[in-house]
Amino acid sequence: MATRKGQSISMIETFKEFKDTKNIDRTTLVSVLEESFRNVLAKIFGSDKNFDVIVNPDKGDFEIYRNRVVVADGEVSDQNKEIALSEAQKIEPDYEEGEEVSEPVDFAKFGRRAILNLRQTLASKILELEHDTLYNKYKDRVGQIVSCEVYQMWKREILLIDDEGNELILQKQEQIPNDQYRKGETIRAVIHQVTNENNNPKIYLSRTSPVFLQRLLEAEVPEINDGLISVKKIARMPGERAKIAVESYDDRIDPVGACVGVKGSRVHGIVREMNNENIDVINYTTNIKLFIQRALSPAKVSSIILDEENHKAEVYLKPEEVSLAIGRNGLNIKLASMLTEYTIDVFRVVDENEANEDIYLDEFADEIDQWIIDAIKAIGLDTAKAVLNAPREMLIEKADLEEETVDNVLEVLKAEFETE
Repeated sequence: MATRKGQSISMIETFKEFKDTKNIDRTTLVSVLEESFRNVLAKIFGSDKNFDVIVNPDKGDFEIYRNRVVVADGEVSDQNKEIALSEAQKIEPDYEEGEEVSEPVDFAKFGRRAILNLRQTLASKILELEHDTLYNKYKDRVGQIVSCEVYQMWKREILLIDDEGNELILQKQEQIPNDQYRKGETIRAVIHQVTNENNNPKIYLSRTSPVFLQRLLEAEVPEINDGLISVKKIARMPGERAKIAVESYDDRIDPVGACVGVKGSRVHGIVREMNNENIDVINYTTNIKLFIQRALSPAKVSSIILDEENHKAEVYLKPEEVSLAIGRNGLNIKLASMLTEYTIDVFRVVDENEANEDIYLDEFADEIDQWIIDAIKAIGLDTAKAVLNAPREMLIEKADLEEETVDNVLEVLKAEFETE
């Protein structure tokens, strides 16, 4: 019997440990414990209304009392709520009919099944309470940066824990490419999404979100927190490069200079945090042509033709500027398009003499399949030099051609002019 009692007290101690680690307030703790005991009592006796449950989580103990009304011998109709006079007088000789008898209950005497039932009820309540606490802690913190410890690493996600031992998730697609993690190290990420499906909260983090970059910038640049500078737009290719458009509300403050810092001092820490992701900061403007021009930096644009209705822009540059505008692997033009929300097509500026020496694509039908010529003409390129002046990436993506096919076309066209 002593063993069973020890088991029941042990349950309270376990819950007390939970309270200490999960920072559950005392009122909630007592309420959950009392409700758990009452659920078991109701299953055993059919009702718990005539029981008093007193829980003291600080000491790790509890008391249970059953209250029954004294009735005449032979008139007991409910043994849980009534007690015969002769039985009551064994407890106290002066009890009379109609009085209430309150007697302590040894929970351990209910047997192993009752104790197991209580454990299961407690476990269920603890889990529910833990879920509620976790969800309430993070539900309104989406977009904030947190520091967490790497706990477990898998192929598709990393499990992290916060300073209270709560579990957070960093999925593979939210990790910066080439990030290296070690168990026990602390990393920073932004709270990306909080879900609570079937009362099972999950906290998802991100290091690839533009919001992560914005929060890092806000932490490094006091003028942003002071409201003197605003981050208007961000475009990222995580781990590679990012473009940020900023605006100053004080004419005396250069927003780009303030964000970059002296010799890049402010942006350097952010670059290191994001695995050496290069950051370009430009001045924001509502003038779309000027905004596109700035977004394509460091290339110098000669002219721009806008199609505002379809959010498209034809950008013309001198031949030596084209590669700068496109960037390595097309990164610069992709980020410029993301930042400005315009589809940008880049063209070389061709002088009049070169234009007169051009050749229509149809004349190459003996060397290039007609369906390929038609696919290229469908995107507005009718001549050999127009194709040669267009970015290779544009021919692949917009004409929907294989890289090998495009390279073959370019070789044929180049050979024609080299022969000349």
